[in-house]
Amino acid sequence: MHFQEIIHHYGYFGVFLIILVEAIGFPFPAETTLTLSGIEWSKGVFHLVPVWLAGCLGNLIGSAIAYMIGWYLGRPIVLYFGKFIGITPAKLDAANQRFQRYELWVVFIAKFIAGVRILIPYLAGINRMKPWLFFVFNTIAAVVWSGVFIIAGRYIGEFVTKYWPFFKHHVVLLILVVVVLIVLFVWFRIWEHRRSKGSKHDDTN
Repeated sequence: MHFQEIIHHYGYFGVFLIILVEAIGFPFPAETTLTLSGIEWSKGVFHLVPVWLAGCLGNLIGSAIAYMIGWYLGRPIVLYFGKFIGITPAKLDAANQRFQRYELWVVFIAKFIAGVRILIPYLAGINRMKPWLFFVFNTIAAVVWSGVFIIAGRYIGEFVTKYWPFFKHHVVLLILVVVVLIVLFVWFRIWEHRRSKGSKHDDTN
């Protein structure tokens, strides 16, 4: 079952489930799920408080599970299962160095970085970060993170609803505009590259 079908079929519980599974470490599209939930909110399918609560609780419970796994099972278990999603010893060490240096800030900021987000609770557990400190900062981060994407989804939904008739009737024009922009971008990159090579050639002379 596709994650969109999970949202439509199970509603708030579907949102909770996807965010929970992603927080534990499975590569599920958490931000996309929250954004789609915001779009459903703009359509009147969801309400803000329940969907926001579902997103927060999913992330908090999943992060708590990851934290306890890191605390009790440590680095070997993270590397063993992490290899399936591209976590290598080098990547884990690099992330761990940043965590040890900026502990509290990393817990908050990493929430907005896919991939890094799922590592942080494990690292918090491995490094024996004080439980109350982790849960306080992780809760604040989860509330802000989920809220940002849900609210962004609402505005996207309202924008699409408002301007879809225009897009629908001018699709050819829009495609032409996009193609022209792509061509201009490619031309600019080629020109910039040639200019850079030319300046290097002049410097050698």
